[in-house]
Amino acid sequence: MKHRPLGRTGLSVSEICLGTMTFGSQNSEAEAHAQLDRAVERGVDFIDTAEMYPTTPMKEETVGRTEEYIGTWLAKPGNRDKVVLATKITGEGNMKVRDGARISRATITEAIEASLKRLKTESVDLYQLHWPNRGSYHFRKSWSYDPSGIDANQANDEMLEILQTVADLQKAGKLKHFGLSNDSAWGTTRCCALAEANGLPRPASIQNEYSLMCRYFDLDLAETAICEDVGLLAYTPLAAGVLTGKYSNGAVPEGSRASINQGLGGRLDHPHALPVADKYVAIAKKHGLDPAQMAIAFCLTRPFMMSVIIGATTMEQLDLAIGAADVTLSDEVMADIQEVYRRYPIPM
Repeated sequence: MKHRPLGRTGLSVSEICLGTMTFGSQNSEAEAHAQLDRAVERGVDFIDTAEMYPTTPMKEETVGRTEEYIGTWLAKPGNRDKVVLATKITGEGNMKVRDGARISRATITEAIEASLKRLKTESVDLYQLHWPNRGSYHFRKSWSYDPSGIDANQANDEMLEILQTVADLQKAGKLKHFGLSNDSAWGTTRCCALAEANGLPRPASIQNEYSLMCRYFDLDLAETAICEDVGLLAYTPLAAGVLTGKYSNGAVPEGSRASINQGLGGRLDHPHALPVADKYVAIAKKHGLDPAQMAIAFCLTRPFMMSVIIGATTMEQLDLAIGAADVTLSDEVMADIQEVYRRYPIPM
């Protein structure tokens, strides 16, 4: 398992990161622990979670359960030292967490204390903002995104308060580094500039959606990530499972994510989604590759990539996803991928 730098922190993380949003809904505590053991055994030392998980489905009564399951694993002798641990504070508008409150000094302080208690640890290695207060074009909102209502001065003030809070929590030993998620090029560069101008912690990473089917990051954010040393932690590299081919022809396998979260968060609403996914699946089969491994391996080729976050509900899926780190895509495969991408750049 290869490792890549976590921004300018001096830490490195495995290029495959274990995502955990099914722990506590689709996966039991015992299954969660088994996944964590297997991932570590295979060289994964980076774990990502969030205070609002699980999300398959998300329910008010299960908020925090994923962190609790991870916490009982971390509490076992020696386990905490085996992993770089990342979690997130929920952004504004999620009424299942703090009645949808905005991210502020008060909510960060409250949230991290609760996360540390559930995780049974004194500190998290990477603390991330799940999405910015000002909103963004993520979560299938690009079709109607309009930034004209953003108050830049307010956004600036809120970012500064957040950075100051992160610095205080860093001094208190509650967190080591912090990162962004579902943010934009402007948000990332502004955050870096404020941090540097005020001697405050700068973001080490940005966790955004990225896959063969969702490549907004290839544009301005790619330049931002490389020039600012804020690498991408790519979530849903399989486009919520669409790139495995299991939803071809409208199929919805029992127990799959689509059977729980109808429409996969809007990913299946676009008429091109499944036909284009089938084209990528066909490329994999043409070259003797597993479609899921090809999709993850493609993400690992990107110059701005820090780590690819995988998720699984079975050990077979987990082993397959981790195995993508050993897959090298030929020039012929990359050319076929590029041909489909040029024809269908935004298929979902």
